Amino acid sequence: MDVLDTGTDELLATLEDRVVTLTLNRPTKRNALSDQLTPALRQILLDLELREDVGCIVITGAGSAFCAGGDISGMGDNLTASDAKPVSHEAQVRELIHRQETLTLRLHSHPKPTIAALPGVAAGAGFCLALACDLRVACESTFVTTAYRNVGFSGDYGGSWLLNALVGPGTTKELYFTGRRVQANEALSLGIFNTVVPDNELTTTVAALAKHIANGPAVALGYMKENINRASQSGLRECLALEADRLVRCASTPDHREAVSAFIEKRPPVFNKP
Repeated sequence: MDVLDTGTDELLATLEDRVVTLTLNRPTKRNALSDQLTPALRQILLDLELREDVGCIVITGAGSAFCAGGDISGMGDNLTASDAKPVSHEAQVRELIHRQETLTLRLHSHPKPTIAALPGVAAGAGFCLALACDLRVACESTFVTTAYRNVGFSGDYGGSWLLNALVGPGTTKELYFTGRRVQANEALSLGIFNTVVPDNELTTTVAALAKHIANGPAVALGYMKENINRASQSGLRECLALEADRLVRCASTPDHREAVSAFIEKRPPVFNKP
C-alpha cells in the first residue's frame, strides 16, 4: 500500500490494487468540510485524473460519519468578523461557483469511476459529495439529509441537480423542504444508495467492488461514465453519436484486444497491462 501526500492530516490517501481511498479525517467534527480538508480534496482529485495506475477512487469518512457538510461553527466566525472587507454579491457568487465546480462538478465528471463509502451520516454539502460519486455503498446505520433548511440555506454544491437525477423532482423537493433524515433502507429503495450492508461489512464490500472496477478496462470504463453522464443532458441523437465515437476508440485499445484474445482462449481477461 502506498500513502499519498495530501498536504494535511485532515485528508488521508492510500493507493492499493489500483484503488485510491480518500478518507475525510475530522472524526470529532463528523468529517465536516474545512479550509484545510476541502482544498486538499479538490487538489488530489485533480492530480488523480491522469494517473494510469489508478482505476477507481473511493471516498469515505473516518469514524462513524461520512461528512456532515459545512462546519457550522465556522459560519459563526464569518458572522462575527467585524474587520472583514465587504465583498460584492457578484464576487461571492463567482467564488461559490468556482468552489462548486472544482469539487462536486470535478468529482461528477472525473474520468475515474468513484465510490462513496458511507459509514454514517452524510448531510448538506457532504450529502452532495456522496451524490457526485458514481456509486454509493452505505452501512445499515447510515442516514442522509439535505439539512440546508436547518441553517436557512437553499442549497449548494449541485445537490438539487444530483438528487433530482436519482429520485425525480417530487422526492427531491420533499427532502429539501423538510430536511428530514432518510435512513439507509429508504435511501436504498429510492435509488440514492446502490447497496446497503451490515456496519461491519462496509470496508470489505467496498474494497472488493472497487478492486473489481479498478481492474476493468480503464479506457472503456471512462467512456461508459462519459456516455451515461451525457445522457442526462443531451438528446438521443447526441448520445448515439458520442457512443459511436467512443466505441470506435475502444476498438483500438490494448484492453479490447486482450478481451477478444481471452474470449477465444477461454480465460479471464487481464486488463491494464503495462
